[in-house]
Amino acid sequence: MTIEKEISRRRTFGIVSHPDAGKTTLTEKLLLFGGAIRVAGAVKSNKIKKAATSDFMEIERQRGISVATSVMGFEYNGFKVNILDTPGHQDFQEDTFRTLTAVDSVIIVIDAAKGVEPQTEKLMNVCRMRKTPVIVFINKMDRPAQDSFTLLDEIEEQLKIKVRPLSWPINNGPDFKGVYNIYDRSLKLFDPSIQEIEEGIDFRDVSSPELETHIGDDAQTLRDELELVEGVYPEFNRDDYLKGNLAPVFFGSALYNFGVQELLHAFLEIAPPPQPSLAEEREIKPNENGFTGFVFKIHANIDPNHRSRIAFVKVCSGKFERNKVYSHIRLGKTVRISSPTAFMAEQKEIIEEAYSGDIIGVPDNGSFIIGDTITSGENIHFKGLPSFSPELFRYIENADPMRSKQLNKGIDHLMDEGVAQIFTSQFNGRKIIGTVGQLQFEVIQFRLEHEYNAKCHFEPLQMYKACWIDSDNPAVLTEFKKRKHQKMAKDKLGRDVFMADSQFILQMAQDEFKDIRFYFTSELNSATNKSG
Repeated sequence: MTIEKEISRRRTFGIVSHPDAGKTTLTEKLLLFGGAIRVAGAVKSNKIKKAATSDFMEIERQRGISVATSVMGFEYNGFKVNILDTPGHQDFQEDTFRTLTAVDSVIIVIDAAKGVEPQTEKLMNVCRMRKTPVIVFINKMDRPAQDSFTLLDEIEEQLKIKVRPLSWPINNGPDFKGVYNIYDRSLKLFDPSIQEIEEGIDFRDVSSPELETHIGDDAQTLRDELELVEGVYPEFNRDDYLKGNLAPVFFGSALYNFGVQELLHAFLEIAPPPQPSLAEEREIKPNENGFTGFVFKIHANIDPNHRSRIAFVKVCSGKFERNKVYSHIRLGKTVRISSPTAFMAEQKEIIEEAYSGDIIGVPDNGSFIIGDTITSGENIHFKGLPSFSPELFRYIENADPMRSKQLNKGIDHLMDEGVAQIFTSQFNGRKIIGTVGQLQFEVIQFRLEHEYNAKCHFEPLQMYKACWIDSDNPAVLTEFKKRKHQKMAKDKLGRDVFMADSQFILQMAQDEFKDIRFYFTSELNSATNKSG
């Protein structure tokens, strides 16, 4: 098969949602269709006995939530499908934001009872900025839900995108009878006692009296609602969807594997194959001969028994080949990757080749950081992956002096993953952890103890903002660092960071030092600050 054909059959997408909307359950059911797993885990509570396939970290199994992006690939109907299941919890939104740089499209899962929630809005903002095509799956129709038209109005208003239903529900909750698939003109009836995959009934003419034999008195209501759908919403236009201007909407129940097949089939037909990627030097097209890729995620201890560390690489162009020599652009060195892997959550297998759109795992001994570019020789740099200024700060202290080495190693690895940021105070040498949410501190503490056999505790630190600084005037920069010595720190890459106590202190510093540039994001693949 030619490179062009291999690329055209790939679909790489992320699944995002507010916590508890059913995102991980939907991921599992998609994997069932692909034959990647035989039994889906039940993600219902903290007491889950069988964890979801995509939640492979111990803390995820215990808490019943996703705290890290999982990568899963499978073959289905001639397509190579790559799913990135992202954390729903807002404390881990940075991992989700970075993951969205590695996908070509997104499926947004919405709870039919709760509608659009705050985290969903934030994620949609990222998709809109990147013009990423989105499909909406309204989940949990087997439970009491909001009116379908109300839900669509809410999606349009709060997510700021036009919608077009491609399936339509017949009631909801205890009266839920199924969906009419507008996209392929078929009727799918809901039976909670049957979770096997059943084909829909071909039903081109909803005006036929035969509809009553399937759904009884609800037939006329369905006809009226479908007529309203056709009158109110624009016809589905794939170009509008690909440009990120129109969101197709599907209804179903992921828990009962209902409506998922229709979603998958339509997705494979309309979703984009691998798209061009933007480097600082030029646009990189997927079908170019030269291999290019970038690291968007690092995971330590993906196999705790072997202390393995994996860099996740998105292939952006060309063909990747095992054992071939590639250029590590940031280090200016060549690397030979002898054991590249493909993923099914924590299960991985060595692969010989990969194409644009694929996600590969590269064994990492510490030579990669998030944002690194790998190529077959060309000196290019993919646009940096932002690391946002933390909102919460704590001093991290060793709780077991006999385990200092393990603690330092653990902190080093976890910070490389991007789960949080570490700063070293230039005043007292103490280590400061910065996060965007409280749960991250719990995850760090848990993983240090269970993966590195090291214990720590956190001490409170009142801090408003960490700001990366630089200036074209070395004398002014030196003077600033001297005057603000007690508030200066270094990040993990040795860059200068001003730790401002309050918004007032920050504003005063900005007003006094006009030649200093203050940054609130740091691009992770850059040795200097480039983001404003």
